[in-house]
Amino acid sequence: MGRLLVSTQGRSLLGISASINQWLATVDACDGLLTLFLRHTSASLTVQENTDPDVQADILDALDRLAPADFGWRHSLEGPDDMPAHVKTALTGVSLQVPVVDRQLDLGTWQEIYVIEHRAVGHQRSLTLHYHGT
Repeated sequence: MGRLLVSTQGRSLLGISASINQWLATVDACDGLLTLFLRHTSASLTVQENTDPDVQADILDALDRLAPADFGWRHSLEGPDDMPAHVKTALTGVSLQVPVVDRQLDLGTWQEIYVIEHRAVGHQRSLTLHYHGT
């Protein structure tokens, strides 16, 4: 088990697959299953396309349409982007399970694991990584 700290730059998708593969090397992972858990309620995890940056922009725009900042949320203590961030996290999730094959994440050619930062400003995000296998 381990932790990965990720510094985000505000509303964005940040690719973390390379960092996770580096961590897998430190624990001598071979074949198994990796569980990722993001320890926050205003950011989330997803597996998405890694080639066309328009995909990332469209995902962020779609999430903004689903949970707009100007909706009239009751919870507003941490700013107008906080409650929409909680809703976006509820929709996208904070955990993933990804197979590990031959010491690497078994992602498809066009896949990347992303932290989605839903807040307008950057944060330090913490992931718990739990590898089970050989």
